[in-house]
Amino acid sequence: MDYTDQIFREESFANADCEGASFVRCKFYNCDFSRANLTEALFEDCTFIEAGDVIGCQFDYAQLRDASFKHCDLSMGVMRGANLLGAEFRHCNLKGVDFTRAQFENYITPTTYFCAVYITNCNLSYANLTGAKLEKCDLFENRWIETALQGATLRGADLSRGEFSADVWGEFDMRDANLCHVDLDGLDIRRVDMSGVMICEWQQAQLLAPFGLTVMPD
Repeated sequence: MDYTDQIFREESFANADCEGASFVRCKFYNCDFSRANLTEALFEDCTFIEAGDVIGCQFDYAQLRDASFKHCDLSMGVMRGANLLGAEFRHCNLKGVDFTRAQFENYITPTTYFCAVYITNCNLSYANLTGAKLEKCDLFENRWIETALQGATLRGADLSRGEFSADVWGEFDMRDANLCHVDLDGLDIRRVDMSGVMICEWQQAQLLAPFGLTVMPD
């Protein structure tokens, strides 16, 4: 099932079996992918919202394991409860996407799990990732402006070269994460657990400046 340069308007893919399907330079306007099987599907240079719309396409409880989105505009989309284990989003616009209850983790036992998702060079501004489990995932070079991360765990994730709002620090677990080359403005090390966090030398000066300390080169 391969589609190229197709336009889908108000189409329903709900409950459809699109496993392994390929969509290249396609446009989806007000389409419904709820509960669709999109395992290992490929979307490249696709658009999922029409100019002027305030809500994108619906992916509620869709099966998106190992699906790939490259250079796609998914802004204002809804992915509530979607299974995103192993999915990748590269150079995508994810602005305002609702990831409520989306699954990025696989439970081995009721208390043991691992996470797998790849989100890189994406715009996650205003996206809802409240309570998301994104531990040890590749999440570098993303834009996290006003992103909802309350209760999320990004422990051990690669967050390097990301752009964060000053008020987001402390909302999520970032222990053992890679924060190299991130502007840490607004991060108060007295209130945020930074155990195991990796930063660059120049970031030390930024963290200590509010305390009146100056870091000199060796």
